[in-house]
Amino acid sequence: MTSAAASALSPADTSAAVAALRAALGSDVILLPQEFAGRKNADWSRMPCAEPVALARPRSTEQVARIMAICHAHRLPVVTQGGLTGLTGGACLHGGELALSLELMNGIESIDTVSGTMTVLAGTPLETVQVAADAAGFLFPLDLGARGSCTIGGNLATNAGGNRVIKYGMMREQALDIEAVLADGSIIGGTHGMIKNNTGYDLRNLLIGSEGTLGVITRAVLRLRPKPRAVSTAFCGLPDYQAVTTLLSRAQAMLPAGVSAFEVMWPGYHDFVTSRMPELRAPLAGRHAYYVLLESSGADPARQAEAFEAFLGEQLEDGVLDDAALAATESDALAFWAIRDAPGEYPRFIPGRVSFDVSFAIADVGLAAQRCEAALREKWPQATILIYGHLGDGNLHIVVHEPDWPASAARAVQDVVYGITGEMHGSVSAEHGIGSKKLRVLGLTRTPADLAAMRAIKLALDPLWLLNPGKVLV
Repeated sequence: MTSAAASALSPADTSAAVAALRAALGSDVILLPQEFAGRKNADWSRMPCAEPVALARPRSTEQVARIMAICHAHRLPVVTQGGLTGLTGGACLHGGELALSLELMNGIESIDTVSGTMTVLAGTPLETVQVAADAAGFLFPLDLGARGSCTIGGNLATNAGGNRVIKYGMMREQALDIEAVLADGSIIGGTHGMIKNNTGYDLRNLLIGSEGTLGVITRAVLRLRPKPRAVSTAFCGLPDYQAVTTLLSRAQAMLPAGVSAFEVMWPGYHDFVTSRMPELRAPLAGRHAYYVLLESSGADPARQAEAFEAFLGEQLEDGVLDDAALAATESDALAFWAIRDAPGEYPRFIPGRVSFDVSFAIADVGLAAQRCEAALREKWPQATILIYGHLGDGNLHIVVHEPDWPASAARAVQDVVYGITGEMHGSVSAEHGIGSKKLRVLGLTRTPADLAAMRAIKLALDPLWLLNPGKVLV
């Protein structure tokens, strides 16, 4: 069965399914369209989004299981929604589906300070988890610009990345266990808090990153980390890409606390955001070929500050750095990060942008960016092209915008960037997922055998293709 078949219910069958849900769970859990009129349904991807046939707002895993069992019996497709901050249309509806929001399954159930774990419901915002971890004397390292809106369930479903992947890994590395509801209403997983749990197939990691197509994540046991007692931050100007990779390798080898963030900005991006956002102040004088936001976090404040400053001095003497500004206060560091977090303001400045989230081997990132920019500039010489990324994990973000281009230009722009990504054996999605936006280019990164294995897993866990149809696989 395909996703199209799963969503082809008649209006009468759809009405019967909604009526059964409403009878079993009540009108406070299952809302009809007139009862949630005006509610936002689309995510941040700007993909088309239909209105759901009904909105489910469960308060417990048992209610989620009941909802899924009824939908399975009636063959009603379901789209799970978190904070609606995704960028690939993963939470958007194609039509004829139930929207399943976990917004009321929100809260921290427990914190184990001995084991360094936190058990949370899937609808809990990321920032709530960060604040609670900090209050308990720990760090929850995942960090995204959408921290106030995105939810833990969505972070897990998309295997979110963010700014600290270089040191702590992606969301997959932050979860020790997850509880989830499968398409037929079965509940799997639980609340194990062990780092070592080698008991057969890892269902946790199977569901993490599956974008709601294999199950509905309802609860997670998160791994907390020791809270850094010292954070050193510098904003650096570099002469060429070789200097960027040299700085990364030297920082990882020489800084006592290692590298917790290594954000690279091409000059087009740096100049664009600092010139259009008056609240941003360029930390360095003059113009540089590359800019790097370097952060190191550790447990020894006195030794780290001295070592970090000495390291920057050595790189200046060796010519790896042209210039560097060291954050003397937390407000300085926040000002540096504000430059890197400026993409949150894109809707104000470049609403018609075409954006990319791709990745390459670290050694290939510089060439990939050069090739993409040259190819784009050849076709659209007046376009604004912004390039930046998390170099420590090979993640490159490219944003392209030309005010007067036709709607059809987006497809042509994508063909350029994704074509080069495929040629260089990169990934068409580093951290944003596939959703529906990247379906057509998934084959540039995954082989036919990969896709066949993925479809086999989908059919095993969701044979009716009811969960998030039209996403990741078709």
